[in-house]
Amino acid sequence: MKKMSKDERRAQLLATAWDIVREYGTDALTLGALAQRAGISKPIAYNHFQTRPGLMIALYEDINQRRLQTVAAALREVPANLADVAGALASAYMACHAALGPEWHAIGAALRGDAEMQRYQRTMIDGYVEFYHRFLAPVSPLRSDEVRRRCVGIVGAAEALSDAMVLGRVREEVAAGDLASLTVAWLSAPA
Repeated sequence: MKKMSKDERRAQLLATAWDIVREYGTDALTLGALAQRAGISKPIAYNHFQTRPGLMIALYEDINQRRLQTVAAALREVPANLADVAGALASAYMACHAALGPEWHAIGAALRGDAEMQRYQRTMIDGYVEFYHRFLAPVSPLRSDEVRRRCVGIVGAAEALSDAMVLGRVREEVAAGDLASLTVAWLSAPA
């Protein structure tokens, strides 16, 4: 049997960690449980993630990167105007959250209060703001700095709407429509 590269092993471990979270919840995700399920020794799991919060952050980050790639791919297929970009951005965002399910939010909740996770979440939100800005600034009549500032609020709205959607309080298409509408209204003309 071919030995896995470090990157291949990490990908395998993250997929296994996601399976554990989906089947048993975040409380069951430990480095020991991961090692056992993946058929490796505990030192290998510790070598990749060092701590349980490190494992959960790596899982969260991996999921987030895949989500951003999916959204970026969807945006490359739409006409370059504010309504179409906002609609595609909102639809792809909500579709990704719907596909992730409550596990995404459970991982974040399990790490609340962890300083490393708080730093990562801040970096992630800043990354979303830049991501939104990259696609929305070229199609908005507003100055770039104003679009970036408003993207902070749009990202906050996207997070709140996706939370409501995952909790079953709003349907996916309604959440996407509300986010697109808010984005268009806020980025259409100067205040």
